[in-house]
Amino acid sequence: MSKKIFVTDTILRDAHQSLLATRMRTEDMLPICDKLDKVGYWSLEVWGGATFDACVRFLKEDPWERLRQLRAALPNTRLQMLLRGQNLLGYRHYSDDVVKAFVAKAAVNGIDVFRIFDAMNDVRNLRVAIEAVKAAGKHAQGTIAYTTSPVHTIDAFVAQAKQMESMGCDSVAIKDMAGLLTPYATGELVKALKTEQSLPVFIHSHDTAGLAAMCQLKAIENGADHIDTAISSFAWGTSHPGTESMVAALKGSEFDTGLNLELLQEIGLYFYAVRKKYHQFESEFTAVDTRVQVNQVPGGMISNLANQLKEQGALNRMSEVLAEIPRVREDLGFPPLVTPTSQIVGTQAFFNVLAGERYKTITNEVKLYLQGGYGKAPGTVNEKLRRQAIGSEEVIDIRPADLLKPEMTKLRGEIGALAKSEEDVLTYAMFPDIGRKFLEERDAGTLAPEVLLPIPEAGGVVRAGGEGVPTEFVIDVHGESYRVDITGVGVKAEGKRHFYLSIDGMPEEVVFEPLNEFVGGGSSKRKQATEPGHVSTAMPGNIVDVLVKEGDMVKAGQAVLITEAMKMETEVQAAIAGRVTAVHVAKGDRVNPGEILIEIEG
Repeated sequence: MSKKIFVTDTILRDAHQSLLATRMRTEDMLPICDKLDKVGYWSLEVWGGATFDACVRFLKEDPWERLRQLRAALPNTRLQMLLRGQNLLGYRHYSDDVVKAFVAKAAVNGIDVFRIFDAMNDVRNLRVAIEAVKAAGKHAQGTIAYTTSPVHTIDAFVAQAKQMESMGCDSVAIKDMAGLLTPYATGELVKALKTEQSLPVFIHSHDTAGLAAMCQLKAIENGADHIDTAISSFAWGTSHPGTESMVAALKGSEFDTGLNLELLQEIGLYFYAVRKKYHQFESEFTAVDTRVQVNQVPGGMISNLANQLKEQGALNRMSEVLAEIPRVREDLGFPPLVTPTSQIVGTQAFFNVLAGERYKTITNEVKLYLQGGYGKAPGTVNEKLRRQAIGSEEVIDIRPADLLKPEMTKLRGEIGALAKSEEDVLTYAMFPDIGRKFLEERDAGTLAPEVLLPIPEAGGVVRAGGEGVPTEFVIDVHGESYRVDITGVGVKAEGKRHFYLSIDGMPEEVVFEPLNEFVGGGSSKRKQATEPGHVSTAMPGNIVDVLVKEGDMVKAGQAVLITEAMKMETEVQAAIAGRVTAVHVAKGDRVNPGEILIEIEG
C-alpha cells in the first residue's frame, strides 16, 4: 500500500539560519515565491527561530511585514513557524498574556502551522502556546527536542509525545537540531511513536554528521508521515537534506512525494545565486562534522557562534569551546542544546575557556537556569555549581510562568507612541533594547541594514595596486548603487587607522577604531586595570546596566555592572569592599577586556 510523504521546506528560515547566520533578506525571498507556491509543499517554514531577532538586529526589517509579504506571495501554501513555547522568540519566559497575544497576531498575519517546543522538553512550558494556537484555529505541532544523554530514552520521548497529544496537538515533530540522530535510532523512535500515539509524525534532522538523509529514509520506512528538507543550494552540512535529493530518492516508490523535480531544480538555481550574495556570513563550521555526536552543538548555533567568536577576536578557540560544551551540559543536567539552552551552555563554555578557570564568571542566564527559571532540568544538576550560582535562594519547582504577572499593559506603556500597532509592542516585548532602537530608527527614518560586501571575483572590487591606490567597491543597498573608494594612508597609532573614503566622488577622511582590541591602546581611551579595586571584564561586550555611582559603598562580590556578550548577560562584581571613586562607563558603551570600568578604593 502506497503512502505519500509530505515535505516541509526550510529554505526561507532554518536553511539560512544554519548556514548564513540568518541573514537572508526578504527582498531575496519574494522573487521566487511564485515558483515555491507551485511546488505543492505541505508547508514552508518561513518565520520564527532566530529570523525575528536577525530582522530587527541586523537587517533592519520589520519581521511582521516580512510575514505579511510572504503570506501575500504564497497564497496556496501553509506557512509555518518555530515557536519556543513560553520563550516565544526571545531568551526568557514571557507572561501568559504575552504568549497569547503573540500567537494571535502571528496567526492573523499569516502563520498556519506552529511548531512548538521547549528547550528543556518540559511540557508545562508548552501548554499556553498550544491553547493559543488552537484558539486561533491553527495547527499546533508538539515538538520533541531530540538529544542523547543517560536520561533521554525512547520511553521518555514517547511519554512526552503522549502528553502533547493529550494537550490538543495536531501532530508531533522530532526536532533533531544538532544532527544527533542515527538511522537505526531514528527507526526505533519513529516506530515507538507511531505505535504509542495517534498523531502524524514529522522528522526534522540537520545533516551535521552526514546522516540526516539516511535517518529520514529509516523514519519513512517506520511510519513517519512528513520530512523537513532544504533546497539543495542551501542544504546539507549543518542545514537539512536537499529537497531535490529526497524527492528523487523517493520517486517511483511507495513513498513518492509527488513533487516536480524540474521545478525544484529551477528554484535551486535561483538560490544558488542568492547564496553568493551573502558570502561574508558563510562559516567554516557548516560542513559535515561528526564531532557533533560528542559536542551536540546544533547547526544554527555553530554558524552564529563562529560569527560571534570572530567578532570577539577569538575564533581560534572554537575547538576548546566545543570540547567544553559537553562538560557544561552535564553540569546543568543534560539539557537539549536548542535555543535558548544552546546559547546558555555555549556562552558559559566560552567564558570558562576564555577565563582559564571554569565558572569564574557565571552568566545570569545560567544562574536563572540553575534556579529553575527555565523549567525542570532533564537530569540532575551539579549541586555545588548550583549553590555557587544562586547561594541560598530557593529553587523554583513550579511552571516558571506561574510566577509572572501579566505584562502587555506595562509593555504598551513603556514603548508608548513608538508602537504604531500591537505587533510593534510585541517586537519590543521580544527584544526590549534592540526592539526600541529599531522602532526609534524607523520613526526617524534612519534604519540602515548591514552592507553586503561585493563578491571579489564578480568584479565588484578592484584590488589596490599599492600605497595610495584605492580599493573600489560598488555596493547595492536596497536598489541604490554606491561607488566607494577606500585608500589607507598607512598611519596606525593608538589602535586607530586613518583612511580616505569617498562615496560617489565625495571625499572624506575617516578614522576606524577596532571593536575588538584586547590590549591597551584599543578602541577606547580607558586605562588598563592594575589594582584589585579596578573593575574590568573578561570579555568584550556592551554595558547593559551600571548598578553603582560615585560615592557608593560596595561589598566584595557585589554586582556593580551588567554586561552583554553573545546575547547573554553577565554580572561584573567588585573584587574588594570599599567606596566607588570613579565610573568610566554608561549603559550602551562598548568595553574590552582589561579596561578599567569602575574604580573602587578600599
